[in-house]
Amino acid sequence: MKCVLLAAAAFSVAVAGPAFALEVTKSVDVAASPDAVWKTIGGFCGIGDWHPVIEKCALSKKGGKEIRTLSLKGGGTIVEEEESRDDKKMDYTYTILEGPLPVTDYHSTIMVAKAGSGSKVTWKGTFKAKGAPDAKAQEAIAGVYDAGLKGIADKAK
Repeated sequence: MKCVLLAAAAFSVAVAGPAFALEVTKSVDVAASPDAVWKTIGGFCGIGDWHPVIEKCALSKKGGKEIRTLSLKGGGTIVEEEESRDDKKMDYTYTILEGPLPVTDYHSTIMVAKAGSGSKVTWKGTFKAKGAPDAKAQEAIAGVYDAGLKGIADKAK
C-alpha cells in the first residue's frame, strides 16, 4: 500500500510540476557580409522592413528599454521589449509582453555570424505553450522565424 501511495504522489508531482520550456531554432545562409545583413536587420523596429507579416512597427521606451508595437497584416498586435543588444556581436534578445501567439514566457535572440563567404542568421526562442498543444506553439513560432529569415535573406542580397 505504501508503494502505491508513493507512486501516486510522485505521479501527481510530475503532472502538477512546472511546464518545461519549448525551443525553436531556425537559420538561413545569406550571400552577403555579416555587416550588410546586420544593417538589413536594423534597429529594434527594423523588423517592419523585412518581416512579411508586419504592417507597421512603432517604437517607444519603458524604464529605459525599447518597446516595439507590431501591427500585423490582417489585424492583431504584438508588443515586445528588447532585453539586450550587442551591435559588435550582431545580436539582440527580446521578449513578448503581449500578443496573439499561443506562447508565454517567450525569450528570443536573433544573431548574425560569418559563414563562408557570406553570413548565417540564426533566430532562436524559448517559451511555454499557452492555450495550444506544444507542437502547435512550436509550429507557430517556427512559421514566424521562417518567414522573417526569408525576408532578411531576400532583402540583404
